[in-house]
Amino acid sequence: MKVQFLGAAHEVTGSATLITVENKRILVDYGMEQGVDIYANCELPVAPSEIDFIFLTHAHIDHSGLLPKLVKNGFTGKIYTTAATEKLCRIMLMDSAHIQEFEAEWRNRKAKRSGDEEYEPVYTQDDVMKTIPLFVPCRYNLNYEICDCISARFIDAGHLLGSASIELTLTENGETKTVLFSGDIGNISRPLIRDPQKPEKADIVVIESTYGDRLHGARPDYISQLTSIIQRTLDRGGNVVIPCFAVGRTQEMLYLIRQIKNEKLIKNHNNFPVWVDSPLAVEATGIYSEDLTEFFDSETLDLLNKGINPIHFPNLNLSVTSDESRFINADPTPKVILSASGMCEAGRIRHHLKHNLWRRESTVLFVGYQSEGTLGAKLLDGAAEIKLFGETVAVNAEIAQMDGISGHADRDMLLGWLGNISPKPQKVYVNHGADTVCDSFASLITEKLGVTAEAPYNEAVYDLKTGELLLEGNRERIVKFKPKESRANTVFRRLLDAGRRLLTVIEHNRGGANKDLAKFADQINALCDKWDR
Repeated sequence: MKVQFLGAAHEVTGSATLITVENKRILVDYGMEQGVDIYANCELPVAPSEIDFIFLTHAHIDHSGLLPKLVKNGFTGKIYTTAATEKLCRIMLMDSAHIQEFEAEWRNRKAKRSGDEEYEPVYTQDDVMKTIPLFVPCRYNLNYEICDCISARFIDAGHLLGSASIELTLTENGETKTVLFSGDIGNISRPLIRDPQKPEKADIVVIESTYGDRLHGARPDYISQLTSIIQRTLDRGGNVVIPCFAVGRTQEMLYLIRQIKNEKLIKNHNNFPVWVDSPLAVEATGIYSEDLTEFFDSETLDLLNKGINPIHFPNLNLSVTSDESRFINADPTPKVILSASGMCEAGRIRHHLKHNLWRRESTVLFVGYQSEGTLGAKLLDGAAEIKLFGETVAVNAEIAQMDGISGHADRDMLLGWLGNISPKPQKVYVNHGADTVCDSFASLITEKLGVTAEAPYNEAVYDLKTGELLLEGNRERIVKFKPKESRANTVFRRLLDAGRRLLTVIEHNRGGANKDLAKFADQINALCDKWDR
């Protein structure tokens, strides 16, 4: 019974954890890395076809974004998650594939002119279409018997619609351990969704630490903050540009703006326009309006029962096409613009920054976490100018940040969540946090809760029964973006995975009829004769 950390160890994104129990292999999350790569993530140590089950905490791309890559390379098992996460992944993974295909098309036009190798996307929309049928929608607080040695239970993590902490009960050689994965634990008293549900039992816990060194303070008045920022910006004749994660934060902001408009809190700018400029956000907003009542908080349910759409209001405009997006900046009317991505690393938000950062009358309002090295973090750190589309843009706009609206629990909320477990866990592993934060939060857990805690590095392997470190993680820090793997290496990796899958299929045919085995052997030998070099 072992656990191996493959990503988001001493880093904030790229969550991926592998568990081995009996003869089964389990992945908990398999996400893309976003922003600067601090420590190189390790490769999946087995072929995707050898993974039996995947458990997904929530739909954000840094937790779900590489699932279609696994399917492309041979994974055929089931992906267990909540119903809301399954619905959100349908659109988020398709959007991710579309972006990759677009990038591949652009890069390959350049490659043809320069004679370079063609670029292959990590996965395509066809790979996503093959991934979606593998999802198994689950409900909160029910026990799911996955196989003889694994059962699972999902509890509400309060981070995103459908987000979950996952409790896995594992049995090997008559010994049972309960391993709890926190996923991303949400902040309290946020719009639309419920507060995180506190766990009651676990032998081993893997806990995130995004805000493991910070306190949000007393719950701020979101409405007053947002009203003040919108009022003074519109008074100046500028735009309020809000970099927003398309799923979750965009819908929360719409919820707050609906209340501001309903209570007529903005003066002298009656019916000011609000634009959501992100095809993904538009689709996600539709999902938030569907019948997913088990995932909403009581205030949202009360609005719905009264026939009120909690995220819709007059002069809300949804931009899908490129022409609609261009119109937003061509129109001189002061407005609020919500656009992705939330860290300003890609997407339409970069066009809105180009058109507004140099304007002293405009405001860029950050309402979410900005990972180290991202454009959003640089703006918050006071950059005087930035590069966008090969052009230097002066930062003259007001740079603002809403206090306390984070989607993540702070330090004391995390400690409270963990401290609710009784009896105390035998060991806690800290991940999904900045480099030094993982270590400091692990030390704090030991100090405050009296529980042995450790912050593993990528590739580290531990024995879940004893807590013994079996393989040291990669501690070599890198200070630049991870180099792109060449297409030749990527394709050869696929070939190796296919070879491993073939060995697995051969083993599955042990004991078969001699006639069938002989035919299978002849087919393999013929294939080898064709390709043997």
